[in-house]
Amino acid sequence: MERIKQKTGRILEYIKIIEDIRDDCEAKFTTDPIYRGALLHYMYLLADTCIVLAEMTIKKKGLRPPQSYSEAFDILGDNKILDPDFAYSFARIAGFRNFLAHDYDTIDADIICKNILSSLGDIQTFVDQIKTALK
Repeated sequence: MERIKQKTGRILEYIKIIEDIRDDCEAKFTTDPIYRGALLHYMYLLADTCIVLAEMTIKKKGLRPPQSYSEAFDILGDNKILDPDFAYSFARIAGFRNFLAHDYDTIDADIICKNILSSLGDIQTFVDQIKTALK
């Protein structure tokens, strides 16, 4: 349980860092390679840590192991640890993690700065639902 608390703490830390540097995102993302690298790195860490937390929760609950990163969220939804509709939608974070890991040179500032940054609340919802399920 201690490792799960550490992972949730890391997720909240990454959210705060990203929120602290999000001002003028589009301008800085396209002109400042250090800013772009830092933002993408923290987004990768955030997505990856959510996946790890999902997998740890599955193991703690004794559920079947996932065959993919995205399936971890489906399993949590199927077992009502996450709201099923939310879980299906949130599973896209696995694809985002893979995109950041492998296609980072094709990332569009508009997508990151508008769409992704506006969905940080979903990550908080994920953490809250996991915490509730593990009480």
